[in-house]
Amino acid sequence: MHLELTDKDQALLDGDDGPLGRFAMNIVVRAAGIAGAPWLADVSFAHIDACHYYGTAHLDFVRRFAEASARFPVPVWTNTIPVSLRRPENRADAGARFNEEAREVARLYGEIGCRPVWTCAPYQIPGGPGFGDQIIGSESNAVAYYNSVVGARTNKYGDFLDVCAAYVGRVPFSGLHTDEGRRATVEFDLTGLPEEVRRTEMFCHVLGHLVGAHAGSRVPLITGLPDDTPKDSLKGISAAVAASGGVAMFHAVGVTPEAPDRQAALQGRDADEIIVVSPDMVRASWQSLSPASDGPLDMVALGTPHFSVSEFERLARLVDGRAVHPDVTFYVSTSRFVEQIAKEKGFLRPIAEAGIDVLVDTCTYFSPAVRNCRGRVMTNSAKWAYYAPGMLSVEVVFGSMEDCVLSATTGEVRRETATAPGKFWDV
Repeated sequence: MHLELTDKDQALLDGDDGPLGRFAMNIVVRAAGIAGAPWLADVSFAHIDACHYYGTAHLDFVRRFAEASARFPVPVWTNTIPVSLRRPENRADAGARFNEEAREVARLYGEIGCRPVWTCAPYQIPGGPGFGDQIIGSESNAVAYYNSVVGARTNKYGDFLDVCAAYVGRVPFSGLHTDEGRRATVEFDLTGLPEEVRRTEMFCHVLGHLVGAHAGSRVPLITGLPDDTPKDSLKGISAAVAASGGVAMFHAVGVTPEAPDRQAALQGRDADEIIVVSPDMVRASWQSLSPASDGPLDMVALGTPHFSVSEFERLARLVDGRAVHPDVTFYVSTSRFVEQIAKEKGFLRPIAEAGIDVLVDTCTYFSPAVRNCRGRVMTNSAKWAYYAPGMLSVEVVFGSMEDCVLSATTGEVRRETATAPGKFWDV
């Protein structure tokens, strides 16, 4: 397909803005050719992942932009990084060079004008994109959340392409940037499941894991989620569908903005496939996230994606007057913005008094990001449960936030949410 360029696009490609502009536009044009895009679209916002240091190539790349005194035409926010800038000792055993270069990459992105939010959940910070905005997303859960819950439009942009596209302010007009690309093609029917189960956050994490595994890279439609499903639960779905599958957008009838009804999400067509979700399917998905046996607990990891203010409020209520067992390490990952609000609201005091450590800028599954991240670890995040065993020497137990707190304070795995008599999860 022939790619139609504007005069400004062509000027950048011809080097009128200098070598950096030519380099960045050439990368975007090559990506457009691969995607078969007919033209490029303007964007109004970017959330980049290239700030997350994986090796010296990430440092060399941003140095090229810094040496050219690059500036971006749109707001650019940063994803998590593998070290906490506040507490670099948490990554000390990765080696001095790793820590040094990771911090330098972070510094340089701030130098060239990026907003240093260092979070995988930028949608929790005000001032981001709105419905219908064409944007650049890179972090998988944020891409799914922005597309699905906010109604902004982005494909998933990999490292370096995200920065190049942000520098020229243009993206290939393809995939989820288009109306056709956002049409649901596979439907997941939840209506046969108990409503009290569908209303729980734990179910939403498990549902996301199930949907991602079955949908692959298709756009799924979910029917049967309660209309008042909270944003924390939608965050859980967004993270899990992008982890277990390649889902970058989902629709939920009556919940997400582009799915007021089934036909709107399907754009007047029939679904290619309808999957009726049974209790056994949900339980099997839950069990796959929680392969570890019960027993003494080593660590609890919450905040993947980063904790919200409302999650801090819930956690503060759960731990008030209780203490984490001395043999258990308990981490919550979040952004500095959310941490500050939680502090102002008084949520951090009971959390700190309980012995819980709040970690900013990073995530606990970036091995070896934190001390004691080994052994039997409990989490309420399907994304953490899915990724961590491949990155850390851990056995994962997945459960509700309530069960995570109960287990942390007793020092052993407790799954009362799942095993109480008559409960849906009892198998």
